[in-house]
Amino acid sequence: MADAPGFDQVAAHKFFAVGCFNKVWGLLDKPDRTAADDQEMVEFCLASVWHWTQREDRTDTNASVGYWQASRVYATVGLADEALRYGGLCLEVSRREGVPPFYLGFAYEALARAASIAGDRAKAGEHLTEARRIAAALEDPEEKKMLEGDLEGLG
Repeated sequence: MADAPGFDQVAAHKFFAVGCFNKVWGLLDKPDRTAADDQEMVEFCLASVWHWTQREDRTDTNASVGYWQASRVYATVGLADEALRYGGLCLEVSRREGVPPFYLGFAYEALARAASIAGDRAKAGEHLTEARRIAAALEDPEEKKMLEGDLEGLG
């Protein structure tokens, strides 16, 4: 095992968890993304998820967001199996006590998107229905708008 580094590991994990997460958004929103950009986006996303797992202040809500982003990234680059896998992880943690319903709605959104990419229209429809049910029950208008906005593009 290597000697402990000469820097604050806690601060480094916090820096890279958030920094890599934000880099993914820039790449997701990039209109002329290249294959190299797609690869970098996947790598940044996985790095963000890993650095979050190293943080002592990580919550199930943080995990939900990270897994959701990974599912979205994999769906965006057309890797349905990985999109489904991370969508399933997102659903698993989003069902835990203390995670607000908004995140559960996005777990179903991720699974609907992943199932659609996989060509499973029936499963995509089931997940979309559940996400819409959750969206309709959300009390916060901003959360409702955000979730419904992402769902619009799915069906």
